Amino acid sequence: MRSIRKIQIVALAAIAAAGLAACGGAQATSAPSAQSVTEPTDDISVNVGVDDKARGLLPQSAKDKGTLVVAMELKYPPTSFIAEDGKTAVGFNPDMVRLIAKKLGLKLEIADVGFDTIIPALQGHRYDMTATTMAPTDERVAVVDMIDYFKAGGSIAVAKGNPEGFAVDNLCGKAVVVLKGSIQSTKRLPELSRTQCETKGKPAIDSIILPNIQDAMTQLSSGRIKAIYYDTPSLGWAATRQPDRFEVLTPQINTSVCAVALPKRSELTPAVKAALQSLMSAPEYETALKRWGLNGLGITEAKLH
Repeated sequence: MRSIRKIQIVALAAIAAAGLAACGGAQATSAPSAQSVTEPTDDISVNVGVDDKARGLLPQSAKDKGTLVVAMELKYPPTSFIAEDGKTAVGFNPDMVRLIAKKLGLKLEIADVGFDTIIPALQGHRYDMTATTMAPTDERVAVVDMIDYFKAGGSIAVAKGNPEGFAVDNLCGKAVVVLKGSIQSTKRLPELSRTQCETKGKPAIDSIILPNIQDAMTQLSSGRIKAIYYDTPSLGWAATRQPDRFEVLTPQINTSVCAVALPKRSELTPAVKAALQSLMSAPEYETALKRWGLNGLGITEAKLH
């Protein structure tokens, strides 16, 4: 059996009811920063025009309302967080919803909402949609519409110089931190331990559960833990801001697609899908990816699940 050492108790039933984890991860607080890095706060959509085809798919009620209300948790750099000014929503996800709203000819309102409450809130029609780095799991697709918009993955972060000699293809018998409620803790690491180690008669990977990425990066920096398995964008962001403390091992352990979500059978779904598809061939899409360190993670099809 896989060894599990819990630092905090994981309320599995609550996690399942809330919709599980993000696209490779869960809700997270921002990683510690030692460098002064100014995040771009400009409106990436300023020169983008309305897509008449996408807007034509909007129901009249949405046109009359005139505003797209989007829920996301703003504690997850580099995809969704608050800038240093303390008020501006920045990151890849805010960039994308600004672009979607512009393509649809709508104003935008971003609501900072706890990750665990987003899907229930969509089911209750409190918000029009979310772009919060969610994977289109079977559990989610059963209750909300989901449309692919980029891909991400999971990686291993270690202390600078990798003093413990971690390798992504040989983690057997090593202690690896995963985050409470993350897809790494509930699915990815158990699968990796089973296929890489246990079926070959090697020691299982020792899974350590911590509550959030901030705690994990702080403990990695202090040497209390040796490795973290989490979302590549988040780990890469921390390593970029503190290059003297952290590094991310290559290659990624896994790659998965991320999707926006709307209430099930929402009248907005066709229009949002068309807007996303239009954006994928626009230069602003690549700009959004690159300025948040997500180079090469773009996709070409806004697939509806």
